Amino acid sequence: MARLPRLVVPHQPHHVIQRGLDQQAIFRDADDHLALLEWLREGSKKFKVAIHAYVLMPGYWCLLATPFDEDGLARMMQWVGRYYVPYFNNKYSRSGTLWQGRYMATVIDAEPYLMLCSRYVELAPVYDGLAAEAVDYRWSSYAHHIGLRQDSLITDHRLYWSLGNTPFDREAAYKDLAERALTSDEISLLKDATSKSWALGSDKFKSELEKLTRRRVSPARRGRPAKGEKTQITEKEKQDGSEN
Repeated sequence: MARLPRLVVPHQPHHVIQRGLDQQAIFRDADDHLALLEWLREGSKKFKVAIHAYVLMPGYWCLLATPFDEDGLARMMQWVGRYYVPYFNNKYSRSGTLWQGRYMATVIDAEPYLMLCSRYVELAPVYDGLAAEAVDYRWSSYAHHIGLRQDSLITDHRLYWSLGNTPFDREAAYKDLAERALTSDEISLLKDATSKSWALGSDKFKSELEKLTRRRVSPARRGRPAKGEKTQITEKEKQDGSEN
């Protein structure tokens, strides 16, 4: 099944992944990581996108982010690439694109899935065998969330603040959450939703999104539509797909 055009919903968190071309390394030293983080910091302010969690991996980078409007997320990602790709190409005497196509993103139903997605993002180095523990990996927001350093890129989500009444309580609660391994089902759920641009949330959440956006946000039921049931792919959705 073809991937849907990206769905961006203002004031809702999104899980975002940008992969490197042909799985090549897109960060080769500390300066590369710092350069992308600085442009991301500037871009998030410029286009009003709140970054709640991030990780920079050798061949890709991930965000958990909430845009202020429909265009901010795409404009931020384009802006970061416009600076980082020429920087990388010039430094390593290469040319052409650095990315494996367009970035992938999915809208997240915050209440049940935001903290799960935050852990998924920050634990990626552990699952990929790059670190024994998340705290051992420098290029993520994990240290910020457990109180080891303040990261000016991060805007803490209200659900993070709800973990405790004091910074110490929140940091301890988050660390406790992160030490619980994600199940294979949880990982598959996050991967599938993001790679296929399906919304991740409850049936009620998806139904409300479909009414709001007038497009399908989850896989269609198999088999023929029920009598009188209309297809949920609109002409607007088809047009959006041709432009993305």
